[in-house]
Amino acid sequence: MPADKVAEYADGLCYTDLMAGYYLGAPDEVLQAIADYSAWFFVWDDRHDRDVVHGRTKAWRRLRFRLHAALDAPADHLHDRDPLVAGLADSAGRLFSFLPDTWNARFTRHFHAVIDAYDREFRNRLEGRIPGVEEYLALRRLTFAHWIWTDLLEPSAECELPDPVRKHPAYRRAALLSQEFAAWYNDLCSLPKEIAGDEVHNLGISLITHEGLNLEEAVDDVRRRVEECISEFLVVEQDVLRLADRLDDGTVRGKQLGAAVRACLANMRNWFSSVYWFHHESGRYMVDSWDDRSTPPYVNNEAAGEK
Repeated sequence: MPADKVAEYADGLCYTDLMAGYYLGAPDEVLQAIADYSAWFFVWDDRHDRDVVHGRTKAWRRLRFRLHAALDAPADHLHDRDPLVAGLADSAGRLFSFLPDTWNARFTRHFHAVIDAYDREFRNRLEGRIPGVEEYLALRRLTFAHWIWTDLLEPSAECELPDPVRKHPAYRRAALLSQEFAAWYNDLCSLPKEIAGDEVHNLGISLITHEGLNLEEAVDDVRRRVEECISEFLVVEQDVLRLADRLDDGTVRGKQLGAAVRACLANMRNWFSSVYWFHHESGRYMVDSWDDRSTPPYVNNEAAGEK
């Protein structure tokens, strides 16, 4: 974004506000690193969109490979000539400083999968291919980075959770529901923009194309799914609280784990309100006020690599 666009739009996009509402209780340096990474993620998403719109297949392929490389060796890419690659290197290096290498390896593995999922979306969009509902839902868990945002609960709680806790069915279900809510509510709020832009990746668009729903029925279906995420979370939340109580067995380690699970669960709950607020406050979704409902007014092709 050029300087005048930053001055006009950056604060109104509310990217860092979204993270501040999700990772409550995080140490300041952790929250700042997560907020910066979140802002980077939105910029990356816009670059990906511009590369699709303008058919920049070589530019996207080059960027994808360099992002994979920067993720594997952040220190080697801090001064990459592409600010987007350097930005990921900076973010990853900071995020990797808070917890042990086992957490870093997990985050790295999860984000490699996200980059590859963006590549599948790139190809679907170039081909005009609208995935079926189940295929879309599986892909959306990656393009929305469900497990990345869930991983980041742990440095916020200052504790890496052991696998038996993190993979406990109740904990994993609560995490998934908080992220499904966010992804599907995002689809609901993005639907006017993405229909205007002939998009192919949106739950509503998949429902219309493959389930034979009209627009109103698709909106109702997505809204129902969003509401069911809330209802089910309220039930499974109690199971996670009971898990935290069992972990808090009177030992120092048990007390630490119980407190960390409660903190992570509380922020899963915060994701619902933070995401809801963000979509109604951020200028990213105010399509009725844009000259072109398919393109945010702050997007600049030259800044995105247009030649």
